[in-house]
Amino acid sequence: KFTKSFYICTMYWKLFITFAKIGAFTIGGGYAMIPLIQEEVVKKNGWMNNDEFLEALTISQTAPGLLAVNISIFIGYKLKGNLGSIVATLGSALPSFLMILLIAMLFSNYQDNPTINAIFKGIRPAVVALILVPMVNLIKQAKPNAVGIGIAVLSLVAIAFLNISPIYIILCVAIGATIYSLVFNKRRVK
Repeated sequence: KFTKSFYICTMYWKLFITFAKIGAFTIGGGYAMIPLIQEEVVKKNGWMNNDEFLEALTISQTAPGLLAVNISIFIGYKLKGNLGSIVATLGSALPSFLMILLIAMLFSNYQDNPTINAIFKGIRPAVVALILVPMVNLIKQAKPNAVGIGIAVLSLVAIAFLNISPIYIILCVAIGATIYSLVFNKRRVK
């Protein structure tokens, strides 16, 4: 009984530490966290395979809220149910919260400092790369077909150039995919 309890506690601790490490050492937000989360969840710990991770990422992106928090909830729940989702979410959010709190307390007097402003301007291009690299890797892993590429390009044009809200794009794609699935499944059944 002790061994089982010890294993359960270490699993929760490992879940917390894994997401705390991701939350503490990622600059650039949720999308910059994707390669780190994938490295930890798929490669190091084997909690999911690549296909499961892509599905979890897709669900996490479409759900309201922060990507890192959403994916930590999903992975924590998959591994250890409700308590696992709470532990993973705390691990993901707590380091960032504490760092922002510390920065707010210590650096509020330096917000107009030219050196601090220059540092943040220098970090911006690196953050763009941190976001762009996982997107390219996800596209490679997803291996989209021509329809998927077409939807992605049309969505990009609609959002970037026509200023259409991503919410409408998601709704249209979800409705279209549902209709396609219903029609395709009916044809396959006959």
